[in-house]
Amino acid sequence: MFEVWAPQATAVDVEIGEIRHPMAAGTGGWWSAEVPGAGHGTDYRFRVDGGEPLPDPRTRWQPEGIFGPSRVYEHDRYVWGDGLWRGRDLPGSVIYELHVGTFTPAGTFDAAIGKLEHLAGLGVDFVEVMPVPPVPGERNWGYDGVDLWAVTENYDGPDGLKRFVDACHRQGIGVILDVVYNHLGPSGNFLAPFGPYFHSSASSFWGQAVNLDGPGSDEVRRYFIGNALQWLRDYHIDGLRLDAVHALHDRRAVHLLEEMAAEVEALSAAVGRPLTLIAESDLNDPRLVTPREAGGYGLAAAWNDDVHHALHVAVTGERHGYYDDFAGALPKVLASAYYHDGTYSAFRGRSHGRPARHVPGYRFVCAAQNHDQIGNRAEGDRMAPEALRLAAGLLLTSPFTPMLFMGEEWGARTPFLFFTDHVEPQLREGEADRRRREFVGFGYDDWAEKAPDPGEELTFLRSKLDWSELDDDAHRVHLDWYRALIALRRAHPDLSDPRLDRVRAEHDGSWLVVHRGAFRVAVNFGATPVSLDLTAPAQVVLASDPGVHLDSGLTLPARSLAVLRLAGT
Repeated sequence: MFEVWAPQATAVDVEIGEIRHPMAAGTGGWWSAEVPGAGHGTDYRFRVDGGEPLPDPRTRWQPEGIFGPSRVYEHDRYVWGDGLWRGRDLPGSVIYELHVGTFTPAGTFDAAIGKLEHLAGLGVDFVEVMPVPPVPGERNWGYDGVDLWAVTENYDGPDGLKRFVDACHRQGIGVILDVVYNHLGPSGNFLAPFGPYFHSSASSFWGQAVNLDGPGSDEVRRYFIGNALQWLRDYHIDGLRLDAVHALHDRRAVHLLEEMAAEVEALSAAVGRPLTLIAESDLNDPRLVTPREAGGYGLAAAWNDDVHHALHVAVTGERHGYYDDFAGALPKVLASAYYHDGTYSAFRGRSHGRPARHVPGYRFVCAAQNHDQIGNRAEGDRMAPEALRLAAGLLLTSPFTPMLFMGEEWGARTPFLFFTDHVEPQLREGEADRRRREFVGFGYDDWAEKAPDPGEELTFLRSKLDWSELDDDAHRVHLDWYRALIALRRAHPDLSDPRLDRVRAEHDGSWLVVHRGAFRVAVNFGATPVSLDLTAPAQVVLASDPGVHLDSGLTLPARSLAVLRLAGT
């Protein structure tokens, strides 16, 4: 059975080979047709009112890319091997973000499976995979995706994603998928001829906004909610990261996010495993993660860039652009989640956010590095390893849900650059200018001079991880630090305790001491050693520098961190 929603059409055909099969109009703008002999593997297109052949808006398989025909894909044909998997909850977990195309030299799901033992040994609980729908060309971050129900053939297609999820579950690792519902890519976006998928006036920086609250928006909302349920149900995905929800234009009494959370909760009850929705938002609004019965949207968690910015400023000293707001912000964000919780933001020129100290810390996904914060730098450069060790020590002993970015666990020196492969010349030629406009006001004045061409294949190839770095002693020592921090967090509940009212931070100039139950996390951000008096006897359980020692007090060498446990606890 072929079905498509085209409420304004007067005639719709499904085209298989050179033969057009008329579709029958049904209720609510839906059209359908039975075609004898069609099934898994059948290529097809739709024609609306005799127009050009177009891919199915809900295509599950685009083997020839975004301009090719859709292909029938039957989910039930895949034989799963994760029958013992019962899911994983977010509290207490560590997430690992990766981009399939640059995670390995081959850049496929099957190649990524070969690295899962490394991730299991590191101790992560979830992998978060950047978007996987079809994109223009052979390389892309994924946020230019179209055909949102399909999986790009660049990574092995729909069966490849299932094999990857299956393998992750057998390793005890959950999978979170990054999805984009606030816009579609500029190339291969064929939704408009089918119906009112896009807002008549609203837009975001990345393109025309989807129609979530105008005429015809009931089915548009079902398009996105159904997509979310597909990933969680048919691909056994454990959670979704919802890209830039602040760019969702929805003025309805029940917001799309609230409706989606209710649907996902119902699916979770049906499949018998936890399902997690995580929002990316720059609104600093705790209502996103407030339960629905308390008037919130009911999402499980939200990305929290305030923690990233405060960590970054503290360990690197950078103050350009939005970072200037966060000088000295680290003590507050570690105990309050948001720095801007109604305070004035100089970067925005207005007050921003609302308090969130009542929210459990695990509802905030926080990182020292992620794809945006590295990839949005002109040269895609990562934090220096000595700075990263300090940031990781604070992050992995924090009340939040920590997220690592691929390669940071061994101090990878490969960049993560912004790359695309647009087919149309005007898009390829205009991509650098589009990025340049996005950076206005961010403080990257030399972006145009330093940033490589996003469309050059070398830009993509340079971004691939170099796994041979793990043969180097310095990288292995860095990896051991991460493994030890994650193991320590897992072994001692005080270090994953999400209650923000139990976090206290003392600081003075270059040093910071964070109180975490029976533990103290002491950091020297400065270039010279410091000595700190301790109010109670303690022992060092983990240190980033062999020069850390206890005598009458605690001595921290330059740019070092120590985790201490109070005696008798």
